[in-house]
Parts: sequence; structure tokens; C-alpha cells
Amino acid sequence: MAHSTDAPTRRALAFRVEGMDCGSCADKIRTALWRLPGVSSVKVTFATESVNVEVEDGGPTEEAIERQIAALGYTPRRVEAKTSARRLHQDREQDPHETHDHHAPPLGNVPEARVAGSAASIPAADRAKRREEATEAHDHSHGHGHEHEDTGDRRWWETAKGRLVLLTGVLLVVAWGSKLVIPAFSPWLFVAATLIGAFPVARRAVAAARAGMPFTIEMLMAIAATGAIVIGAAEEAALVVFLFAVGEVLEGVAAGRARASIRALGELVPKTAMLEEAGATREVPADSLQVGQTVMVRPGDRIPADGIILSGTSGIDESAVTGESVPKTKGPDDPVFAGSINHEAVIRLRVEKAAEDNTISRIIRLVEEAQEAKAPTERFIDRFSRWYMPLIVVAAVLVALVPPLLFGQDWGTWIYRALALLLIGCPCALVISVPASIASSLSAGARRGILMKGGVVIEGVAKAQMVAFDKTGTLTEGRPKVTDVVGISMSEGDVLSLAASLETGSSHPLATAIVARANAQAVPLRRTQGITAVPGQGLEGIVEGCELFLGAPRFARDRAAFDSRAAEMAERLESEGKTVAALVGEGRPLGLIALRDESRADAREAVAELKALGIGSVMLTGDNKRTAAAIAGSLEMDERAELMPDDKVTAIRALAEHQSVMMIGDGINDAPALAAAQVGVAMGSGTDVALETADAALLRNQVRDVARMVRLARATMANIRQNITIALGLKAVFLVTSVLGLTGLWIAILADTGATVIVTANALRLLGFFQETGSSGGTRPGAPATLKPATA
Repeated sequence: MAHSTDAPTRRALAFRVEGMDCGSCADKIRTALWRLPGVSSVKVTFATESVNVEVEDGGPTEEAIERQIAALGYTPRRVEAKTSARRLHQDREQDPHETHDHHAPPLGNVPEARVAGSAASIPAADRAKRREEATEAHDHSHGHGHEHEDTGDRRWWETAKGRLVLLTGVLLVVAWGSKLVIPAFSPWLFVAATLIGAFPVARRAVAAARAGMPFTIEMLMAIAATGAIVIGAAEEAALVVFLFAVGEVLEGVAAGRARASIRALGELVPKTAMLEEAGATREVPADSLQVGQTVMVRPGDRIPADGIILSGTSGIDESAVTGESVPKTKGPDDPVFAGSINHEAVIRLRVEKAAEDNTISRIIRLVEEAQEAKAPTERFIDRFSRWYMPLIVVAAVLVALVPPLLFGQDWGTWIYRALALLLIGCPCALVISVPASIASSLSAGARRGILMKGGVVIEGVAKAQMVAFDKTGTLTEGRPKVTDVVGISMSEGDVLSLAASLETGSSHPLATAIVARANAQAVPLRRTQGITAVPGQGLEGIVEGCELFLGAPRFARDRAAFDSRAAEMAERLESEGKTVAALVGEGRPLGLIALRDESRADAREAVAELKALGIGSVMLTGDNKRTAAAIAGSLEMDERAELMPDDKVTAIRALAEHQSVMMIGDGINDAPALAAAQVGVAMGSGTDVALETADAALLRNQVRDVARMVRLARATMANIRQNITIALGLKAVFLVTSVLGLTGLWIAILADTGATVIVTANALRLLGFFQETGSSGGTRPGAPATLKPATA
């Protein structure tokens, strides 16, 4: 895009915003800031509580932007935005369609500058030291520092919303108690609880209206509470305001946990690195490393940066990045990733990417971007109020004014009817009934180890058409196991005994598997000496006077002559997707040991049950194609192999173009894909990051629980549709009767309360879902679940 020489200069401002816990919050802030003259770009990400604004010269000041955000009920904090400014400029240069409408709110077609910074935060113990030593550019690019600690580590009851819930809850309890002891005083307590709880809501509603958003859920709640007080229903008004506040607190807690998962991603990269300069080695902060510097990594250490190995050969565990269950042997000129673990030998590497651009940082950005692109569906009441609330308010005003003004009717009668209509229009039944269905569903699922994080997740699971599974730790156990022991020049027992003797004491996953197999078969271990690791090849040592080597067949052939039978056997095992270790000694092959990460016992049944529900399955893995094909073939599902984390995200997005996709995973490398899918589900044994990033979790580590989750979600959505029909149907009937004067205020209150009781009772039927469908969590595959009221 060409720029004229007299184009106005711009400056980037960045803020952290406390209390921004949902997509609706982000929309309100974004729209309010776009209305400020001189604002050329706005980027709001509720997942990281960040707001990035670009303003022209003469545009709003930092204080003006902070006042605009604070007026909406949020707490802004200024942070540095040097990297943000650079990224904003780069994105503008690269986007040929960008416009600069300073006043129009970003409704779909208004471009936003894409500011993606790493969310890695600095652990508290090292924050002071690293703030002094790390480079200023890195601190600015992350934009976290102590500001994040101020908001991210607060308990829910320490927040303003939390204190409001506690205060209004106490007032409600006191008011109900007073109703029994001093009835005349209780109405005033209910009024006080309503006013205290509704005041911040009303203030946000007024601020949103001034910013161009007159019809928000805050405005709906404020009008409903005011109307209920006016007609003497303060008790109901107080309860509705209290439930609304509780919902906001729960929303904030969920958002805080998601942010904690992003911080955990950044902690995969070590805090320090061994930098080589002028022939000496010294410890430096890892985030201060520059491209081109040389770093030494000792055995057992995590690699501090993306780089290229200069010297040394070692087994590198890349499971945190690729999901590959077996460490890869890497030597000079091979690439390595930050966060990977060096297992065997000292390596030296050249740094290829700065901290903000390494693999882990890219994963963090992928998580943030996927969460932003998959902003939660607006709450049902908020969507419904877009037309329902204005309609009710207009109808109430017309009922109060038209008959007296145009037809000379009695003012008192029609104001009374208008208040009854406003009360019927109050969303009390909907506010209570839909969460009741969700709460019942979540409770029923939790007792079966199925955790879904809210109504939006339940809706997404119910609509799923395709399930994408990670392989390692999800469809498989996540641990390699010995599958075959082949004797060539000796018995299988002797092969296993010698191999286990060599591997005893090693922490390598393959060594652990071989020793475990020997222990399981009670195979005796033998006396060894001089065992040494041959970097990248295997082990060699002396067992009872015999020199042995255990390693990959291609390296074993250099030490022994393999006849056609031995070579054919090794190739056959490898073609089955297994890792093969050859044992050789005295110039001849002694035997072969094959290992593989086997499928979970219930994986095949899980895929079959999903198919019966009309849902397809595909496996996404970082493993090689041969291993992936072998596992997927045994499970009768499709596969996509050799995928890096960003490749998994690409695959998920490609699938999502044509159908609703649910992703099941357990590793750090799965976090971006879990966030990119319509619904991300973590296995219970997975990492904290996967569990926190995911929308749902299978706590019992049973793959079959995926199908059970789908059945529960579908039953829940059917229950919610029933509740909405009941609540709105009763309201429709009594709206008409109230306007016609057939029913009065007490009938209106009874109708609204009755609707609440009916839909709540209907929601409670979900508590008996698994009892009705059987202990396995379902009836025959594909059969519709039938529900009955839960017994006490």
C-alpha cells in the first residue's frame, strides 16, 4: 500500500485491562475506542487482557483512552508498546485493503491491526533479576512484567465483582431472615440489595449507551431491576441482580485460568542459558540471547533457543513441541527447538531465532490468535435482548401512553398494565433456567469424569461433526512398550536379559520400556562393566565378559554381519511402525527388540461409537507417516502425520471450513490446535497447559468418554430448547393477557415464578442422564437418550 509523504504520524499505545473476561467485553471496549477521534487502529484481545491502540498526532491522549475504558467498568493499566508499534506498522504495510475510518466501529469489515506478542510471563522468583539483565526490547515485546501479576494472581473475592457478589449475597440472606422476623423491614433490605447490585451494572449500561451501544445486557438488567422495584417486586429484582453478578464472576474466573495456561507455555523455555564468548562460557538470561550467538547445552538441560547444532550428537526429546514420543538423534547442522530436552551428550548450537520468535513463543501466539478468532458465542440473553428488550420497553411505553393520550383512558389503569407487561418482560425465567440446564449437565458429566467449561462448549460439542485426535497420549498410552523380542543367535529370554542389563540405569524412554519388560517377565539381569553411550547410536558395554552393542539396526550393521533373515526381520518390524533395537556381539547379530507406543484399549471402540453417532474421526500426529499409518489403520480412521504445532492448526482450520470440529489432545504441542478447533478437549493425563487451554477435559483418560460427552451435550441442548420454549411461551401468553387487563401484577409475578419453577425442574432431569442411559454413559450407539426426572 502506497503512503503519501504527508501521511500523519502515528503512535502505538498498549494497555492491560482488568475485568475484560469475554468477547462481549472486548466488543464494548473496541466500539467505544473507535468512537474517539484520531484513533486509526484498535486491537482488543480478552484472552490476554490486552488493548492496543494506534492514534494519530492530535488524537486522544493516554488519559482519554483510559477514561473511556474505565467508564465501561474496567480497569486499564498502561504498558509499553514498542513492539506493538512495529507490528502495527508492518501489518499496515502488508494489508492493501486497510482503511482508516476513525469513527466507524469495527463491525466485521473494519480492519484491525494484528498485534501478536508472546504471552510468556516471568516467574516471580526471578523477575527482579531478569528485569535488570534481560534486554529492554524483549521486556517490551512481551508486555507483561509485574503489571500482569497485579491482575492475574488475584482471587475472585478480591476483585470488585467478587466483593459485589459477596455483599449482595449477604444482604439477600439478611433480607430473607428479616422477612421471617421483621416483615415490614425486609422490603427495604431487598431494595438495598437491588440498588447496590444494580448500580455498577447501570453505570456500565449508561457508559455503553454513550459509546453507541444502547441495547446491552447491562441495560436490560438495569431496566428489569428498576421495573421490578417500581411495582413492588424488590425480592425478585434482588435475586436477578445477584445471579447476574455471580455469572460475571464465574466468567472472570474461567478467563483467568485460560491466561494462566498461556503463562505456563512460556515457562517451558529455561530461564538461563550457557553462552559461549571469546572461548569462555557464562550463564545469561535465556531471553537475552541474540541471533548468531553460540550456546552450550548440557545433558538433561532444556534447550534455551531455536537453533542449529554446531557440534555434538545427542538424543533430543521434542515431545513438548512435536508430540513425538521417542527422542530423535540429532547432530551437526540439525535444527533444534526451544523447550526441547537434551538427553545424552553436550551439544553446542547457534541461535537462529530471538526469544520472541522461537517455537514456544509462536505456539503462544497461535493459542492467543485461535482464542481470539474463536471468541465465545454471546450469551443467549445478550443476543435475545437485541430485539426483545427494545420491543418490551417500547411496548410498555406504548401501553402506558397511547390509551390515555389517544382514547382518554384512565392513566392509573394503563400505567399499571404497562408495569405488569414490563415485569412479564423481565428475563428472570431465562436468567435462571438456561444456567440450570447447564449446571445440571456439568454436574452429571463431572460425576463421570467429563468436564465441559460452560454452555458455549456444550453447544459446540453437540454440533460436532468431526473429531480430530492427537496420537501420543490420546489414542495411545504415551509410553513406548516392547512389542516383540526376536532371538537370532540366542533365545528370546537371553536377548531380553542382555539388553535390559545394558539399559539398567538409563532414563531414556526406550531403556525404561526394555527394563520394564524384563522385570515383568522376571528375566535375571547380569553383571556389566564399562557401559557407555554412543551418542546418536545406542549403548555399548561388557556383559559377563562379552562386548555388546544395542542400537538402531543401521548402526548395528557396522559392527556385525546381518544375514538376509536378520535384515528382513528388522525391516518387517520397522515397516509396522515400530522402533527396533538390534543387539550384536562377537561380530554377529544376537537378537532384535521392537517397541511401539500402543493404542489405548478403548480407542477402537471410541472411534466406532463416534461413527455410529454420525461423527467422523481423524488422527493428527507429529510422528512419522509409517507409525501413524499403522496406528490409524488398526483403529479404522484417517491420519495426517509429521505435523508441527502450526501444521495441526492449519489442518484443524481446513477441516473446520466444511464442518464443526472437535480436537482431542494432551500435550503442550496440542494447545494451539485445541484452541483453534470449535471445541478443544484435553485428556485428563495431559499437561496443565492442554487442560487449561482446552474447552473440555476427559478426567478418566478414557477415549470412549468422547462419545459420552457428545450424547450428554446433545441431550442438554434439547433440554435448553425445551426450557426456552416453556419460558417464552408462558411470557407470550401473559404478555397478551396483561395488556388486555385479564391478569394483574400478582398473576404476572406468579407466571414468571411458575415458569422459573417449571424450567428448573426440567433442567434437573439431566442429573439422571447417565443413570438412565447406563453406566457406560450411553445406550446402544446412536440411540437417542431418554430422560426422566432425577430422584432425590
